[in-house]
Amino acid sequence: MTFHTVVIPTLVRGSLADCLAALAAAKGPKPAGIVLVDDRPDPDPVPLEHPLSVLGDLRERTTVLHGGGRGPAAARNTGLRAVGSPWVAFLDEDVQVGPHWGEQLAEDLADATADTVGVQGVLAVPLPGRRRPTDWERTAAGLARARWITADMAYRTEALRRAGGFDERLRDPAREDTDLALRLLDAGWRIRQGRRTARHPVPPADRWGALRAQRGHADDALMRRLHGADWRHRSFAPRERVRAHAVTTVAGLAAGTLAATGHRRAATAAALGWALGTGEFAWARIAPGPRTRQEVTGLLATSVLIPPAATWHRFRGTWRHRHPEPWRETGL
Repeated sequence: MTFHTVVIPTLVRGSLADCLAALAAAKGPKPAGIVLVDDRPDPDPVPLEHPLSVLGDLRERTTVLHGGGRGPAAARNTGLRAVGSPWVAFLDEDVQVGPHWGEQLAEDLADATADTVGVQGVLAVPLPGRRRPTDWERTAAGLARARWITADMAYRTEALRRAGGFDERLRDPAREDTDLALRLLDAGWRIRQGRRTARHPVPPADRWGALRAQRGHADDALMRRLHGADWRHRSFAPRERVRAHAVTTVAGLAAGTLAATGHRRAATAAALGWALGTGEFAWARIAPGPRTRQEVTGLLATSVLIPPAATWHRFRGTWRHRHPEPWRETGL
């Protein structure tokens, strides 16, 4: 008997076909169904014939739904509503499950105790072996250490529905899964590490990806409102640099303002503070990497832009999410 349905939100990247091919080839019980949530905002997107063609016999069990481009939390909720099995296994479209993933998932679910609401898979991010990884690659490698990410996570379907699913206010990837896990843990459930394995190849390098990632600071403001100032500690999330970024940004603004008003000595001091903050941040990103000309040039450019971007998005999120009550006051 099959106890799980697989839900995959997708923007129909090139990795989707590899994800579905690995899922179809995995040994063990096949899923009761596969729900693909096409979250492209285009009202008339390119059809999914090619990725679906690799599914073989699983094609008949596959449903394609449209998410409307409302973000990963809303896409997963759309998929969750279509699930009829006791367990729902979430996968990201750039994940390739291992050859025995079906068998291992069945074992993970069979070993789940009555108070276990979720079982996380083991994720590997392959990195180059002959050189030091770039900043982009190191960021991707952090997925292998992340707690509760839905890149490969199985949850009890009914428990997720009672919890209200994923919080759709969290629009940037990587926070909606942490929020859900904290709510479930605080409600008395357990989430444990399973034995099934999957690969998450490093996506193609994006020169400005780190800059766009600063939008997540708006979601961090909501997480702080919902779960308190210690939410990062409770979720084992890396320390953020938003305070240091704010100091660097203020120093830069002060330098420009003071120079414009004729306060040269104070402007010089403020500019020095900006340069020191920016330089320290850039070196922290450059030093562990291969230090190629292309890598250094890109990191220098984004290290200048990231502090003000992070500060702006944190301010924007704090203002936008100034009213939500901590979730404990409203209950599940």
